[in-house]
Amino acid sequence: MSNTGTFVSTTLVDLFSLDGELAVVTGANQGIGLAMATTLARAGADVVGVSNSMPTGPSEVRSAVEEAGRTFTPLRADFADRDAVAALAADLAAREVDILVNNGGTIRRTPATLHSDADFDVVMDINLRATWVLSREVGRTMLERGHGKIINTASMLSFQGGINVPGYTASKSAVAGLTKALANEWAGRGVNVNAVAPGYVATANTADLRADADRSQGIIDRIPAGRWALPTDIAGAVLFLASRAADYVNGVVLPVDGGWLAR
Repeated sequence: MSNTGTFVSTTLVDLFSLDGELAVVTGANQGIGLAMATTLARAGADVVGVSNSMPTGPSEVRSAVEEAGRTFTPLRADFADRDAVAALAADLAAREVDILVNNGGTIRRTPATLHSDADFDVVMDINLRATWVLSREVGRTMLERGHGKIINTASMLSFQGGINVPGYTASKSAVAGLTKALANEWAGRGVNVNAVAPGYVATANTADLRADADRSQGIIDRIPAGRWALPTDIAGAVLFLASRAADYVNGVVLPVDGGWLAR
């Protein structure tokens, strides 16, 4: 009985180990992306962190990755710039990337009748087109090697319509569809494509919303778990999808929302 327990325990640890793997995390400079990069490093992966404002020197994400005993490579790219995305994709395709986390994103909040074409286009470029280009180019190299994990960041608005965020909802709905389309093509060739759909997360981006006591309490009342998510809640789901434990998981858009969508 003792031997069986030891075997199971060791096997589970191995399933979640990322030792020797290279993970790319976009939007890694803060918030959810920072937590993702830190968690993957603690599981054993070296990390390439990408952000429009990624410092080339000291940074919080670099410190977190290096404190975990892994190497950190900072890359800077503006996802609204198509040439910059193409250059980044070529750079990453030249590396042996095992895990690609497409987390970089943006949002524009205006009623639909006031939502400009420019705002719509920039949101679609950053949230969707960059995810597509990076997935295609890095995915091609994964297919050549016969293994890889791609995890996209979708949203609750991949399932719902939202209010005053038509561009964001359109982009995140498309991210969910793209995740499934790529999974259909690549699952049988050793590349897993999945997505996480975060709920309301306590980050700097939601500070104003959380500071509104009535609005924040209204959100909490709607969440069965009774609290806002922490960035580490999302990172834990990403670790699962990046690990061997998820080798038979394909085309899933996994809500990490405290039960919001089940309500």
